[in-house]
Amino acid sequence: MTDHGFEEVLAPNLYFDRQHNSEAAKILPGEYYATARDMLLVTVLGSCVCACVRDKENGIGGMNHFMLPDAGQDQNNPLGESARYGAYAMEILINQLLKMGARRSNFEAKVFGGGAVLRGFTVSNVGERNAEFVMKFLKTEKISVVAQDLLDIYPRKVYYFPRTGLVRVKKLKQVHNDTIINRESEYKSRLLYSKMEGDVELFV
Repeated sequence: MTDHGFEEVLAPNLYFDRQHNSEAAKILPGEYYATARDMLLVTVLGSCVCACVRDKENGIGGMNHFMLPDAGQDQNNPLGESARYGAYAMEILINQLLKMGARRSNFEAKVFGGGAVLRGFTVSNVGERNAEFVMKFLKTEKISVVAQDLLDIYPRKVYYFPRTGLVRVKKLKQVHNDTIINRESEYKSRLLYSKMEGDVELFV
């Protein structure tokens, strides 16, 4: 069986990227993709963050795209219960990479996003909380962060090649951001009404 058989596709938007001459997967809010093949992972971030994690020895890697839901009334803890959603997004990607043959000791991460771009999100500093969470999670899990581009006021388009670790980040300064805003606002609404079912534990 080829390694394609071990891919977990929670980002169903597959296409051929002519600019990079590569098969690509587009990751939307709440999705992730892990692969052992030489391909491109693409996402567009507003206040969400994405973690690009790979085994730097064998090139098995993936990307997620997530946002913490509102922290609710717990003002003393800026992450609170909402951190469970971020932890789930991180753990499900890491577990999939491990299942595909990646070694935890070889992991490196690159993280992006957390921009202050969404109207009505400034009060809860959602981008800032997302950025804070992902850095804290990776530090706790002892996964080295070798590149980051967080916060700021611009949306970003991220191109990630897990096989080589190459990342291209394009700041979207002169585009209409309605699509990004609408997509993340809809995702935020889904988080408000969804319920965490059980927990995901990290493989050791």
